Amino acid sequence: MIALTDWTLDKTFPSESGEVRWTRLGEDTGAEPVVLLHGTPWSSYTWRAIARGLARRRPVYVWDMPGYGQSEKRAGQDVSLAAQGRIFAALLDHWGLERPLVVAHDFGGAVALRARLLHGAAYRALAVVDPVALAPWGSPFFRLVRDQAAVFEQLPPRLHAALVREYITTTGGPGLHPAVLDALVEPWTGEAGQPAFYRQIAQADQRYTDEIQGRYGELDLPVLVCWGTEDTWIPVAKAKELAGMIPGARLELIDGAGHLVQEDAPAELTAVIHDFLREQG
Repeated sequence: MIALTDWTLDKTFPSESGEVRWTRLGEDTGAEPVVLLHGTPWSSYTWRAIARGLARRRPVYVWDMPGYGQSEKRAGQDVSLAAQGRIFAALLDHWGLERPLVVAHDFGGAVALRARLLHGAAYRALAVVDPVALAPWGSPFFRLVRDQAAVFEQLPPRLHAALVREYITTTGGPGLHPAVLDALVEPWTGEAGQPAFYRQIAQADQRYTDEIQGRYGELDLPVLVCWGTEDTWIPVAKAKELAGMIPGARLELIDGAGHLVQEDAPAELTAVIHDFLREQG
């Protein structure tokens, strides 16, 4: 198991919402590079095993969105889906990637879709894993925290950490290893992490997916929709609905996995993604 302290993003990009930390794994093999996008309340750490597996055959780019993981967290920061979509398009330009393969989880799916449909980002192919893409989304707890973020931000640190921990354990599936759970909670603690956790929830607005939901039929590239069958955050019925809206989309279900498919079934997900990417080049 890769500890959080061993997952280092050693490069930076000065985005409109603060410093983005990123890194590249693997060597140039002639195969198309792949970019991995994380969701919320996660970071690129959730992709660690899959990124290293894919990097055996192609370059892999990973990054933490502003306000998440190792990237900058600060008061007044715009960490909305609107901002992240613009930042991702700019980051692709910074990397010099004209048509990469893109794999995106949860909110990262919305970020990748917005960058493609609204900001002209070009992909060779797109795989989305349990993405936030279709209304309605957001659990009753998520909406409560969003509407009362300023109140929750003032929780005592130990109570806040317990809340984040319990929230993360509700993703469904077989459950997380205690060390992984610790690693997922840690970035949201401390002087910068605690307010950052509530900031990203406060800025989560369904209108950012409403703006693009009616345009999924415009996607003119190979698309894979992958979903954990035991996802308790976004039900698997959404997988079939989304795949039906995208011309030619392929649907792959991962039995027994919850919302964090990367943690619940990393071998199965790596195999599905690898097969899909290999077909594209």
